Amino acid sequence: MSTEEKEETVKEVGDKRDGPDDAPKIEEDVDVQKTDHDSLKYSLLGPSLTKAGQDKVDQQKVSEIIYNASKGSKFFNNEEARDKNLTAKIQSILAKKRQSEKINLASDLRRADEYITQMEASRDLTQAIVHIDCDAFYAAVEELDRPELKDVPFAVGKGVLTTCNYHARKFGCRSGMAGFVAMKLCPQLICLPLNFPKYTAKAEEVRTVLADYDPNFESASIDEAYLNITPYCEEHNLSPEEAIDQLRAEVHQKCKITVSAGIAANAKIAKICSNKNKPNGQFSLPRTRQEVMRFMSDLPTRKVNGVGRVFERELDAVGIKTCGDIYQHRATLSKLFGEKAFHFLIGCYLGLGRTKIAPPDESERKSVGTESTFGDLSGKVALREKLQHIAEELEKDLERTGYKGRTLCLKIKLHTYEVLTRQVQPPKAVHKTNDLIKYAEPMLAKLEKEMPDMKLRLMGLRVTHLVSTRKADIDFFGVKRTAAEGTASSGTTSHVPKVDEDGWEIWPEAEFEEAARQERQDEMDEIERLSQDHQDRLKDEGDQEEEFYPCPICSRPQPTNDDRALNEHVDLCLSRRTIREVVREDSGGGGSRNEELRLGTKTGASAVKARGTVTGKKRGRPRRDDLEKRREGERAKVRKPFFA
Repeated sequence: MSTEEKEETVKEVGDKRDGPDDAPKIEEDVDVQKTDHDSLKYSLLGPSLTKAGQDKVDQQKVSEIIYNASKGSKFFNNEEARDKNLTAKIQSILAKKRQSEKINLASDLRRADEYITQMEASRDLTQAIVHIDCDAFYAAVEELDRPELKDVPFAVGKGVLTTCNYHARKFGCRSGMAGFVAMKLCPQLICLPLNFPKYTAKAEEVRTVLADYDPNFESASIDEAYLNITPYCEEHNLSPEEAIDQLRAEVHQKCKITVSAGIAANAKIAKICSNKNKPNGQFSLPRTRQEVMRFMSDLPTRKVNGVGRVFERELDAVGIKTCGDIYQHRATLSKLFGEKAFHFLIGCYLGLGRTKIAPPDESERKSVGTESTFGDLSGKVALREKLQHIAEELEKDLERTGYKGRTLCLKIKLHTYEVLTRQVQPPKAVHKTNDLIKYAEPMLAKLEKEMPDMKLRLMGLRVTHLVSTRKADIDFFGVKRTAAEGTASSGTTSHVPKVDEDGWEIWPEAEFEEAARQERQDEMDEIERLSQDHQDRLKDEGDQEEEFYPCPICSRPQPTNDDRALNEHVDLCLSRRTIREVVREDSGGGGSRNEELRLGTKTGASAVKARGTVTGKKRGRPRRDDLEKRREGERAKVRKPFFA
């Protein structure tokens, strides 16, 4: 923007604020404040708002509960600050939008239309891509061992929920929610601890079935996978819908859990479709341009993998609520959000995505790492043992994937849930346990020096700037082949999907999907901190409740937060003492010790009644003056403390 344009913009803003239309401006400011307030509540709903089973939940009620439960915490203050920063960023985007409306956008419009035409030419409708998603996976696995949980709301995860069954989701509970907040939504919720070995074993069972339909299936996570079933359908003369119906039945029969599936022309739409008929269902979108365009036109932007809550709010601010809205804003997208976002959003509008499915090991890797979560751990010996174990695991992963790294990163999470990372560049690429420890241990020692009482909940090692340890592919003439011939011709432009050296498509959404994944992870970390803050607060309150005051009669500790209970206890002790002394008097001072102890265990009216039975006489409550004398005498005595 030129200096003259900036001055014009400033002048225009000043005229609007200082002109005669101040009253409407004040109303607008009030609306902005209200919007900020509402946007914060919406933001607090968390990273799993679009999870299946939430359609009939009153999200406004849920947001109010989360808002009130977290208000005043560090998490709340951080979210409030982030929301204000996002609001300021949106104001900047809107200012750009107003400025762009004053200039001629004919060239931008023409460029956008050309890009749409070229992207349309790359559309592939010949493949049947499937996204498989296990239904409430962790919860489903737990139900196999505890069938009684099938009909009650329960979740897996303590501080932060990782999975909820569908009974719990009806109350608004979902993954990525703080446990204590979920308990406010559903007081009868049962929370189970995580058991990753059990879930990993079950995931391997499911993958064994998937491999029969596509040996090159791609695992997206422990409970998700992408498949290309086009060859399988051709070989077995089945439609994609029939094949997936058969696959789901086979998974249920062999693995005893249910899965949902989405069938579409590419991976992007398949993932969206797998969430349509959950749980234990499938949705197939006809692989025609007309059906794809119709499906995407009414689809909320948040439903697209790669659009997180931040990007969703930015798009909503400029009037883009659905993928169909993208088209009318196509001329200004690059000015408002950048060139990469422009490419990504046009792909969303057209419903385009990748059709090449590959196992993770065949995809281009950026890093290899492993990490371990545990209870609070401290001490030089314990931390070195944990580092040794992680280094050994990383060596196994590097050997399996065939890499070594030029950069070594150490990641730790403190008991306060603060995450710290350190990295070093060894003089050579490393992959052996001894080398990993040699360069990681000094980083850990430096952190220990900076924080003498350091307690950890997580430790991890990761290597980046990878170097392959596999033998190079050498042809007859001794020339290394680094790329497949014909896969990346010089005529390829930025307007069509690029390909990497192995011929796999590189779509614009890859970067946005990774950013959205990182956003979800950051949100989970924040919610974990909220849960920790809540536990610390409960602990502090519990410490206050556990303060005791010794009884002046029996010296036993009594709670200080209940004066009435303390007074009743003192009166009871005095009554017991009085009864014992009266029994001694009636028996001539030679009463049985066992009888005295037996009477001493009775309370209130029962003790008085028992005393009367032994002596054969009825006695009333001691007179007040006698009671006061006895109290003074008891207080003057020095008694041995109960816990001495």
